Amino acid sequence: MSEQKVGEVFKFFAKPMVAAIKITAGEVAVGDVLHFAGHTTDFDAPVDSMQEEHGGIEQAGPGQMVGIQVPERCRPGDEVYKKI
Repeated sequence: MSEQKVGEVFKFFAKPMVAAIKITAGEVAVGDVLHFAGHTTDFDAPVDSMQEEHGGIEQAGPGQMVGIQVPERCRPGDEVYKKI
């Protein structure tokens, strides 16, 4: 399965386990599987829901900043890839 880089993590919230991601290319939609990769980060996470400015959205494109719930810790600067 190939991957397309779609953005990077700019903040991580530990209590709700949410990664704040800046979308830089392509699109991310509910139902996609994202791969988080960094110096100490390497995991996949399905996009079950996505929020922008505390409101639920179904799809995001370049320039948008979204929050996605993740199963593991990630760090600012980690890259985000969409499985295609």
